[in-house]
Amino acid sequence: MAQDWTDVGDRIRAARTAAGISQTRLAEAVGLDRTMVVKIEAGTRRIDALELVRIASALDVPLTHFVGPQPPVLSRRTVGLTEDTETEVGRESNRLDIALASWIADLRQLIALNVFALRPPLTYPSQVHTVEDARDAARWLRRRQDLGDRPIASLMDVCSAAGQSVLVTDVHGDGASAVDGDLAAAVVSRHGDPGRRRATAAHELGHLVLGDEYSSDLGVHASRAEREALIDAFAAELLVPASVFARLRTPVERGQLLGIAATYRTSWSLVLRQADLAGAGPVPRQWSQSKPTRAEFMEALGWTPLPDLDSVRVPPSVADAVMRAWREGLITRSRALELMHGQLQEADLPPDADGDVAP
Repeated sequence: MAQDWTDVGDRIRAARTAAGISQTRLAEAVGLDRTMVVKIEAGTRRIDALELVRIASALDVPLTHFVGPQPPVLSRRTVGLTEDTETEVGRESNRLDIALASWIADLRQLIALNVFALRPPLTYPSQVHTVEDARDAARWLRRRQDLGDRPIASLMDVCSAAGQSVLVTDVHGDGASAVDGDLAAAVVSRHGDPGRRRATAAHELGHLVLGDEYSSDLGVHASRAEREALIDAFAAELLVPASVFARLRTPVERGQLLGIAATYRTSWSLVLRQADLAGAGPVPRQWSQSKPTRAEFMEALGWTPLPDLDSVRVPPSVADAVMRAWREGLITRSRALELMHGQLQEADLPPDADGDVAP
């Protein structure tokens, strides 16, 4: 089939915009005249393989991003490229989309090598129209995973059990997710505080469990803000169930809520919102105006909330698949490190496996 150079050009333009560099700078990096870059992005000039490799390297984007089908983005927590390409928020959104597409390509490679097996994505069996419906869906998922109302140790494990493979990426922003056929994937930025990372992961999982944000399950007449509110309600109930607040002494004390925020490793603002919804109030308004300090967390519980979705970048099942592929000589050492996305460094790998091959 003939290559669609217009599509390739669009992807190059989007990647260049996401990187925040000019056509002139890209042209200099790959040894082309700026007018050639203009024609490439317009789809009026063919690109040879070497040029495409140089462009991918200059933009720090996998070569596979420019060829082959791209997965539809199911959700992103920032505005997209088509909304505003000139703001940093828009560039972050596009970089997240690129990271997501690359992550899906990584997973597809491991599947093709027969070292990684997909789990069927979980979908809530009932329709969701209200905030309470969304909270019911979160409670349903907790029951499915036998979590009760206990703190979630790892959101990555919960997502994996629900059929969504999460990558923790160095790309700034929040997160994005997609369903590509039988594969559900998400990317979450490691930047920002631990509570935000966990909230983002829970939010992207909500898009999977509740269904595509454009589906009739969430109401075709609902606005994007209304749909996002349902997803946020799901995420909040998943992270800190309302039933937790029923055990609190009344009137509620700030130290009690500090203990919940630390134990459940979530944000102070989310705990305050959940306390209000659970009827554990009244929560004094001034509590929301000052974020607890580390000393306060230590005083409340004796330890600072442990980071989640930080040093662990890929799900354990993916890490196992990468190591198996490398040991069996199916991928090179360098490709194994790429697939681990910073979770392992060169010195962490044992000596080269026999039969090391090109990726």
